[in-house]
Amino acid sequence: MKYDDYKEYLSPVLAKATNLVVESAKGSYITDVDGNTYLDFVQGIAVNALGHCHPEVVKAICAQTEKLISASFNLVNYPTTLGLAKELSKVTPGDLDVIFFSNGGAEANDGALKLARNFTHRPGIISFRGSFHGRTIGAASITGSNSKYRKNQEPLLPSVYFTPYPTCYRCPYNTTEDKCSLDCLQELQRTFDYLIAPENVAAIIMEPVMGEGGYVVPPKRFVQELRKLCTKHGILLIFDEIQSGFGRTGKMFASEHFDVMPDIMTLGKAIAGGLPMSAIVSTNEIMETWKPGMHGTTFGGHPVCAAAGLAVLKVFEEENILENVNTQGDYLRARLLEMQKKYPVMGDVRGLGLMMAVEFVNLDKSPSAEALNKVKDYCLHHGLLTLSCGVYGNGFRFATPLNINREDLDKGLAIFEDALKNL
Repeated sequence: MKYDDYKEYLSPVLAKATNLVVESAKGSYITDVDGNTYLDFVQGIAVNALGHCHPEVVKAICAQTEKLISASFNLVNYPTTLGLAKELSKVTPGDLDVIFFSNGGAEANDGALKLARNFTHRPGIISFRGSFHGRTIGAASITGSNSKYRKNQEPLLPSVYFTPYPTCYRCPYNTTEDKCSLDCLQELQRTFDYLIAPENVAAIIMEPVMGEGGYVVPPKRFVQELRKLCTKHGILLIFDEIQSGFGRTGKMFASEHFDVMPDIMTLGKAIAGGLPMSAIVSTNEIMETWKPGMHGTTFGGHPVCAAAGLAVLKVFEEENILENVNTQGDYLRARLLEMQKKYPVMGDVRGLGLMMAVEFVNLDKSPSAEALNKVKDYCLHHGLLTLSCGVYGNGFRFATPLNINREDLDKGLAIFEDALKNL
């Protein structure tokens, strides 16, 4: 079976990173229809937190499908979904205990915007340049990682404004992190001064660690000052933890690295072990203003997805997943920093836990998508599945399973370094 034989039946709008037709997968590996096996450092774009087909997740899915597949959570209740809501509330930060389940990340972000506008009775939304929140009309309106996501779609949602994300490696103010005077925060203040008064802003939405835009980690001080600014003006702070949440950064949620609690948090990707599920999480005070019928879903809170989600949380606890993320993440960072000393094409190494990235550059430090693509192609031809990121398409992201072992990590790093040598 070849992808090209079926290409005419699929919309070209869904860009394909590879032409692989994958038939099976287990743990860190996927196998295509021709029997070729690849070490998977993408994992469904950070979806398979426990690797492919973790036995506990598979068992939970199979058991639930034998009992009930769906009857719509807006009509009846499911034990698995009720249980997942309760268990999630035990690990979410602070008072973020009330949950609305949906299907994908963009849908969750759309809902978060509606919730914020409903609670504040304000129209304005502020997002960050370089951000990625999805491709629906609402999510595309707050996405700033590439103009292609907005092409031919204007006008999008009104009253949306963008401010610079504190990307220290490519600081727009030509300063360094140790000398940073939070110019990005001052730029946000200028948005208030020139474009929209803060009392008209419902929410500021931010990825606490930027995903699609390049796995960028902002300075802790910036995130904390942003929290203070939102509190001062009655603006809700939304954290998009769809890629950074669920242990990816070494803590259950990336917000914990900054000692900051948002007012609303969106989750997705890893929540259900590979099945489509997302969530909007907030406080009871905010959620109780969202009256019945103001928002809804047919498939959200799906019992099979919830069963998988419960299994994921169980494995996280029983197998000490966060400990492994920090151990292997520290090792991954150290290995990449060693390589950076040998290969000038590696301009920056950044990230937290097992959410790590390398930015490829030319000799003048300008972004090099060409180098990235050569490395990515080499890796694929030598059995390592990878994916790029970043506004300029020059970021190489590592999104391994969170339970990856040292042997598989070393195997992938060896292929990656061979690709660097091949440059």
